[in-house]
Amino acid sequence: MTRPLRIHWCLPRGNGNTTASEKDLATELDLDGMVSFAQEAEALGIDSLLMGIGFHLPDPLPLIGALARETKRVNFMLAYRPGLLPPTLFAQVVNTVSWMSDRRISLNIVAGISPEEQGYYGDFLQHDDRYRRTDEFLALLHRFWQGESPISHEGEFYRLAGAKLGLPFKNQERPRLYLSGASEVAQQTAIEYGDCWLRYGDTPAGIAAASKHVLASGRDIGIRMHVLARETRAEALAEVEAMMVKPDEAHRQNVQDFVAKSDSEAVKTSFWLAAEATNDWLSPNLWSGAVAYRGGPALCVVGSYREVAEYLLEYKAAGVSEFIFSGWPTRGEMQRFCQHVLPLVRELEADAKEPALV
Repeated sequence: MTRPLRIHWCLPRGNGNTTASEKDLATELDLDGMVSFAQEAEALGIDSLLMGIGFHLPDPLPLIGALARETKRVNFMLAYRPGLLPPTLFAQVVNTVSWMSDRRISLNIVAGISPEEQGYYGDFLQHDDRYRRTDEFLALLHRFWQGESPISHEGEFYRLAGAKLGLPFKNQERPRLYLSGASEVAQQTAIEYGDCWLRYGDTPAGIAAASKHVLASGRDIGIRMHVLARETRAEALAEVEAMMVKPDEAHRQNVQDFVAKSDSEAVKTSFWLAAEATNDWLSPNLWSGAVAYRGGPALCVVGSYREVAEYLLEYKAAGVSEFIFSGWPTRGEMQRFCQHVLPLVRELEADAKEPALV
């Protein structure tokens, strides 16, 4: 029997009540709402909460400290980009959070998806250069977490002179590392330095084809996507239709403009898949209609509770071991998923024979 699927959720900027086609930019921070959401996710048994990073989001570093103090069991997956902090300081921050949270921190390392956005932070490296920097960054982090001290290093992007850290990661461990990206260089970085290759969604067959090299290396596969499950398929389809009434077309254009300037293969692939879908459907259970408003993560598994559970097992048979979900509104979807879909997933896993990789 293989390991049970790990289920994570994306932490919203508040109570999580935004629909699929609404504008998703905010000019305020609802910390109380985030605390409430994190506590409910913990009660429902969610493994980790993804704390995203981007110019339109609050910075996740101070938030993770606040949320860790308000929870006891749920983990936090910190998304961060090499280039924002030097590796010594970043390791120091992560190690500190590991003590504040009793090791409830993992890392989603993102090289960057847009030269324009990277420029907001004074970073003007091109796509493959950012991944070379990511490799160097992660190599140094591994040295810190392996207990090496002092560390001197002269590389292409970083120079350290006798670097030391007094506070290690708690219990002399290190965080689990998720590496994002769809390009070949992203896959190779995941293989060399990560534990799990994290990517946007596709059909199970598409994921299997894209993941062969990573799976052969022994790394895990994770997918970032959305889910919409109802008691019947008819109810789920009606919900999809209702969500897309009166969409914010100005926001859709803003997203298109952002994607046009992106150099991320993951982002481009998601929009290409959505454009190729038949009436917004890549399969009977995979809907792409919100991608234009929400980007790559918005590819959505749709159906009855049982249909969704069975479709997730198709992904597992293709080699996927982890999902990071969102929903519309995300809090209600998390409740429904944990109460109605996840028990079916566990039943199907218990009944299944050893799945073969596609």
